[in-house]
Amino acid sequence: MPERKTTDINASSPVTVLSGVGKTRAAAYARLGIFTLGDLIRHYPRAYENRGDVRMLSEARIDGKTAVILTVGSEPRSVRLRSHKSFLKFRAFDESGVCDIVYFNQDYLKNSFPIGSTFRFYGKVERKGKLYSMASPVAEAWTETVPLPPLWAVYRMTEGISPKQIAKDVAAALALLSADGVDPLPTYLRERHGLCTLSYAERNIHSPTDWQAVTRARKRLVYDEFFCFALGAAMSSRSAKQTGAPICENGDITPLTRQLPYTLTDAQKRAIDDIRRDMATDVPMSRIVVGDVGCGKTVCAAAAMLIAVQNGRQAALMAPTEILARQHYADLKPIFERIGISCELLIGATPASEKRRIKQALIASHPAVRLSIVIGTHALLSDGVEFSAPGLVVTDEQHRFGARQRALLSEKNAHAHLLVMSATPIPRSLALVLYGDLDLSKIDEMPPGRQRVDTFAVDESYRERLNGFIRKQVDAGGQVYVVCPAIEEQETAPDELELRDIMPDGSRREEQPPLKAAVKYAEEMQKVFPEFCVAFLHGKMKSGEKDAVMHAFSQGEVQVLVSTTVIEVGVNVPNACLMIVENAERFGLSQLHQLRGRVGRGTRKSYCVLVAGGTGAVGERSRARLDTMRTTYDGYAIAEQDLAQRGPGDFLGNASDGSVRQSGGLVFRLADAGEDSAILTDATADARELVLHDPSLSQYPALLERVTELFAVDQGLIS
Repeated sequence: MPERKTTDINASSPVTVLSGVGKTRAAAYARLGIFTLGDLIRHYPRAYENRGDVRMLSEARIDGKTAVILTVGSEPRSVRLRSHKSFLKFRAFDESGVCDIVYFNQDYLKNSFPIGSTFRFYGKVERKGKLYSMASPVAEAWTETVPLPPLWAVYRMTEGISPKQIAKDVAAALALLSADGVDPLPTYLRERHGLCTLSYAERNIHSPTDWQAVTRARKRLVYDEFFCFALGAAMSSRSAKQTGAPICENGDITPLTRQLPYTLTDAQKRAIDDIRRDMATDVPMSRIVVGDVGCGKTVCAAAAMLIAVQNGRQAALMAPTEILARQHYADLKPIFERIGISCELLIGATPASEKRRIKQALIASHPAVRLSIVIGTHALLSDGVEFSAPGLVVTDEQHRFGARQRALLSEKNAHAHLLVMSATPIPRSLALVLYGDLDLSKIDEMPPGRQRVDTFAVDESYRERLNGFIRKQVDAGGQVYVVCPAIEEQETAPDELELRDIMPDGSRREEQPPLKAAVKYAEEMQKVFPEFCVAFLHGKMKSGEKDAVMHAFSQGEVQVLVSTTVIEVGVNVPNACLMIVENAERFGLSQLHQLRGRVGRGTRKSYCVLVAGGTGAVGERSRARLDTMRTTYDGYAIAEQDLAQRGPGDFLGNASDGSVRQSGGLVFRLADAGEDSAILTDATADARELVLHDPSLSQYPALLERVTELFAVDQGLIS
C-alpha cells in the first residue's frame, strides 16, 4: 500500500495516520468517540493538574496532590519482594524536610535519580511524624533557567490509553495539521473580537503556558462553537423556506376540545392559531411551542396532529426517551381513538411482529387501513419506517435531538410541516442559537387550578428532619422523588482544575462538594426506610427495567424513587407530592424548575426540597441560585436568571445519565450559554450577518467545511 502523503492528511483523516496508532489503540479511541484527527484535537482536557503551585514539604496539601521541588539525597535502591514484585526507594529533601520517594515495579528508573539532581515531584504527600513520603509521583527534571509548564492536561480516559499517550498523540495531530495553516474564521471577525488564531487556541488548550493562555484559547474555541452552530441554524432556516407542503385548510379542532375536561387557555389558543395558519399554506411549517412545565403544550401538538389527519395526512411524534414516548401515547391514544383516529406506539422495545404491522400500516395507500398517527423514539428513524401520506412531524424536547436526527425524520416525511415542543422556558438570546430556524409560539399562561409547589433550600444539617418529612408524606399516602446528579460514585480530584470551571474573566468557579450517586443512595435510603419500597432509575438501565420501575412507581408499589435527571421530563405521577434534589447546587435553575414540575400534578399539597452538598459548603453564587428557586415560580423569570448566573449543564442536559447525545445536537464541549452569554450574542449576530451576505459561504470554503463537519449532515441539508 502506498504511503499516505502528508499533504493528503486533514482533520477528517483517521487517527491511524498517526505513528504508532494501530487497530488496538484506534479501537480504544473509538470508545471515546474519537475517530479522526479533528475528533482527537477536540478531545479537550477535562481539567488541569496545577503543577505550577509549588510548595514546601511542610506546606503540602492534605486534600490532594502537591508539587514540590526536591533534591535527591540518597542513591535509589531496589528491593525485591517475595511476591516477585519490587519497589524502588530513595530520599529527597527541601529546606523544610526529608521525603521518602517510592516507585513500585519500576526498577528501570534506578539510574534516573542521581544524588544531587533536582526534580519537581507531583503527587500525594503523606506525613508520618517528621518524615514525609510520596508514592509513585510524577517526576520532572528541574533547573532554575528552564521553567517547567505549570499546567498539565487531564483527559477523559478509557482502558488501553494512558494520559501521556493521549497528550503525545494530540501533539502529533496538531503538528500534522499545522502545515495546513488555514484558519476558517474570517479575519475581520477575529480582529473585531480580539480573538487568537485557531492554531494558538488548539495548541494552548492542550499545552498551555499559563492560565492567561488557557483563557485566550478557551474564548476563541467557545466563540467557534457558538458561531458554527448559529451558522448552521441560519443556513437551515434559509433552505427550509420552500414550497410543496400539504395544504391543511380544515383546521376545526372542536372534536378534540369537546373531549377535554377543561377550557383552553388564551395562550394555548394563540399557539394553535399560529399552527393553523402555518399548516394552511404550502410552505412547510417550522414552529416551536415553548412553555413552562404543565402549561399544556401537548394539547397544542394534538391539535396540530388532528388538523393533519383531517386533511388526509399522517402525523409522527418523536420523543427523546421511551418514558416520555409512552407518556404521550398513554395520554393521546384514548383521545384520538374516541375521534376515530388510529394511533400506535413504536419504540425500541416494541415486539418485532408489532413493528412489522405498524410499518405496513404506515405505508398503506388506502385511508381506511392506513395508520394516521405514530408516537415513538429514535425507532421512528430506523430503516423500513416510511409514510405514504406524510403531513406533520412533531418532536418533543428538541434540544435533546441533534440536527441529524431532525433531518432524518424530515427526509422520511418530505415537505411535511414541523412542530417542536420544549418544556424548558428559554430566554430569547439562547433561543436564537437553539432554534434559529424556527418560528416561536410562547405559552406563558398556566391552566387554572395548578397548585404552587412550596420550595425549600437546606443543607446536610437538616438530614434527620428531612427523613422525618419523607416518612410523614409516605405515611399520608404520598410518594417521593429523590434526584441525584450521578449514577454511581465517582472519585473526586480536588487538585485538578476543571476546564469548564474557568470563568470568561479567567477566574475559577467555586469548589463543589462530592456528588450523591443514585445507586448507592437508593441502598442507603432503603436501610433508613425499611418499611417502604425504595427503587432507583437511571438512563443507562435497559428500557424494560426502566419501564418496570416507572410502572411500579405510577401504581404506588414504590414509595420512594431515587433517580437521575432521566425523570426530568415526561414522567407524570399525580400522587407524587415531594421532590428532593440532592447536590442541588450542581444543577441549573431551569433544570431544577423542570424537576420541581414533576410534583404538584395531583390534588395533594406538594413540596420541593433542594439539598446542598455538605454543611455550609455552598458558595455565594450557588446560594443565590437556590434562593432564586425558593422565591421564584415563573419559568421564564427563572430562565433569565439562569442565563445570567447558572452553572454548566442546564439547557444542554447532562450526558452522564445516558440522556440523548447526538452528532449535530447542541452539545458544546467548552461553551456555557450562561457564563458565555456575551460571546453567544456576538457569535449569533455575526453568523446571521455573514449568511445574509454570503448564504452559501462561497467566500469561506474552510468555514463551510467546518460547519458541515460539526453538524454531521450532508452539505445539501444546510446550504
